[in-house]
Amino acid sequence: MDETRKKPILNLTLSAMFMAVGLVLPFLTGQIKQIGSMLLPMHIPVFLCGLICGWQYGLIVGFILPILRSMLFGMPILFPTGIAMAFELATYGAVIGWLYSHSRWQCVIALYRCMIMAMLAGRLVWGVVQVVLLGINGNGFTWKMFITGALLNAIPGIILQLILIPAIMVALNRTGLVRFGRNTAMPQNVGD
Repeated sequence: MDETRKKPILNLTLSAMFMAVGLVLPFLTGQIKQIGSMLLPMHIPVFLCGLICGWQYGLIVGFILPILRSMLFGMPILFPTGIAMAFELATYGAVIGWLYSHSRWQCVIALYRCMIMAMLAGRLVWGVVQVVLLGINGNGFTWKMFITGALLNAIPGIILQLILIPAIMVALNRTGLVRFGRNTAMPQNVGD
């Protein structure tokens, strides 16, 4: 089998693995009552899926994961939390995958830039979806609720993601499974 036919099969297999990790990881962090949900365990495999498999796979895994977990295990509650998370995680996977694949250099610095932009985009999408869903339900979504849900309660998870995801990508680079370096798919300037 040639390399172009192997890549989609590999990406599909890895995406299934990231989906499985996303389903199981909340069981491990849920044991820590005070900060278990603040660690944002489903976000990590979605970010990694977008980075390793590409934005399309990150988008699909990100969207399906919270809905599937809600249907299988009852957590997160589907409406409005699970639905809002589906759009949020889909945004994370798509944005980080697209930005990183289009970065001139694929390195830790580019990784941090892409992660921060994806985190901001995902949280904005989450806020918009919450406004719509809670508006349908007749409840309001206030600025205070957005700041609390998107930032203050998420600080432990954000810190964990900013440490763990680059560490995993560096480890994968050292093993040769994921390579850092210049993006050869981008057009090069003559002066570079």
